[in-house]
Parts: sequence; structure tokens; C-alpha cells
Amino acid sequence: MTTTDAPTTYGPLQFPGRAGLTLWQFDRARRLGLIPGPDAAGGRWRAPVFDDVLARIDAIRQAVGTMPDVGAVRAEEHLAERFHMTVHSGTAAELARRGHLPVIGAHKGHAVYCGLALANLTDRRKVERASAAGQLHMRDGAAQVLGIRETDLDHLLRAGLLTPAATTRSWWNKRAVVQLYRQADLDRLTRSGRVDWAAVRATPKGHRSPLAALPTQKKPTAGP
Repeated sequence: MTTTDAPTTYGPLQFPGRAGLTLWQFDRARRLGLIPGPDAAGGRWRAPVFDDVLARIDAIRQAVGTMPDVGAVRAEEHLAERFHMTVHSGTAAELARRGHLPVIGAHKGHAVYCGLALANLTDRRKVERASAAGQLHMRDGAAQVLGIRETDLDHLLRAGLLTPAATTRSWWNKRAVVQLYRQADLDRLTRSGRVDWAAVRATPKGHRSPLAALPTQKKPTAGP
């Protein structure tokens, strides 16, 4: 008769597999302090630690929740489905900026958001405000929001009155980087006393923009 003895140590894949946890559940449980760090050589866990976790497995599953950590698109899709509302691109970043949705990592240069916090985000008003403020616009959309020509936008960027909030890749040319502008930044800019908006918007096409007189923002110099 053949018997199979329980392992004396467990590796980072063997541990969650034997405990019935997905890798993201295992990682989150470790992040929350529900599973201690390795206590054996080679980044492994001894059997007593595994047995203790197994005895608490139901409580651990409940604590880590059912939603994995996700990127912005999936987070915004989830919020749109939950609240039955339009959720603009940029909402996840805005929620993070406001302290409602922590960034817990990155994947290929893009933020990854805490799935547990996302699942627990039940305040519709927070999402509505973040969607309104965080909505992202491409160059032409930003100019339209401000009621100016796209060439006027270049002067605002040159003067440092407006900076891109994010970037994305062009649909037509994946090598081209497209700058995106945040709605809240555009709204703030329209209230700026440094710009005579009436004069700018009244300038006909082909005429010099009043924004051309804005001083160019000085680039910070490197330290010694």
C-alpha cells in the first residue's frame, strides 16, 4: 500500500493550491497580514503555518473578497455596471487621487487598483463626482471644452497653465503617444484670471492669439 505524507514545507504556488486559494487571493491575504511571510529556506512556509491558515481558510476567503485587483478599464466597467451609469475614462485615477481607490501596483506601466476597495465602494455620489472631474479629453476635445482653437491649446501648454493628466496610445498608430487632459484641470483653467477668455474666443481663425503673449514656463534646472 502506498501512502502520501503531507509536505513539511510549501512553496508560493503549492501553498495557495493546497489551501484552495487563487494566487490573487493568496497575495491579498498576505498583504492584509492574514498569512505570514515565509518561515523556511527558499521562500517557503513550514507545515504548522499552512495548517494554521487552513484552519482559518473560510474567514480568510471572506476577508479578501471576491474581486481581484484590476486595471482602470475593468474598474470603470465594474462601476458602470454596479451603478447603472456612465463612467468616463479617468474615473479610476480620479477616485485614487481622492483617496477612495488605492493603487496597489502596476502592470506594463498602467496602474492596478485594489479590488477589495473597489468592491466596497458603494457611494454613488463619490463615483459621479470622480467621473465628472476625472473625465479625460484628447487635444480636440480639450479645446472644445475651453471653447478655443487647438492652436490656442499649444500656448496654454507652453506657458504651463495646462499639463496632460495621462497618456494613451493612438488607435491608428500604436507607437504614437496621445496626451489626455482632465476635465477638472480644464474647469480650473476657465476660472483663471490670467486669461482673457472672451478675447481669446473672439479671435478669428488665422489671427494671432492673445495667448501668444503668455510667457513660456521655465524648465526646472538640474541640481549640482
